[in-house]
Amino acid sequence: MLLQKGLEVSGRDFFKDTLSEAEIRELAAMAGTENIFARRSPSLKKMGLADKELSDDEMIKLMLQEPKLVRRPLLKVGNKLMVGGGNAAVEEAIAEAV
Repeated sequence: MLLQKGLEVSGRDFFKDTLSEAEIRELAAMAGTENIFARRSPSLKKMGLADKELSDDEMIKLMLQEPKLVRRPLLKVGNKLMVGGGNAAVEEAIAEAV
């Protein structure tokens, strides 16, 4: 869909090429830490933290330790970050970027 609109696409497997703290903080600044944190991840449940109130710094630390705690997909279109968006949200972001 993105290529069809003439937009440049780059992918990243952040399980293999993990995000740095600066990158996570940049994403959090764009969308909010709570919005990029996978609160329903089985990994969080295994850690016994599923029901715990976490600060932004705690969530960032956990995402650095366990990449599965970063919500997916993350799609950056222009200056906008889409987190787990469906096709309609992606198409809207593309329309704004073109």
